[in-house]
Amino acid sequence: MSALTVLLGEFGVKEILLIVVVILLLFGGKKIPELMRGLGSGVKEFKNAAKDEAKPVSTDPIAPTSPLTPPPSPTSELPEKDNPSA
Repeated sequence: MSALTVLLGEFGVKEILLIVVVILLLFGGKKIPELMRGLGSGVKEFKNAAKDEAKPVSTDPIAPTSPLTPPPSPTSELPEKDNPSA
């Protein structure tokens, strides 16, 4: 017996039907397809993000986004501030 079964108990057909009826009463028949579409697109985005994370980012040891790379130096000098005491 798993911990989830101990906490939630065993779901039978009656319990699942009761949950479906409550969801239908709360959201209505027209809103449920929209909710499922949103849930599906969220799962799809999550899978795509997980797939992108699995790809190696860079094998170059001196990548431009490396934290060891110093920040770029300024290309132009900053204008001098007005000195009222001079």
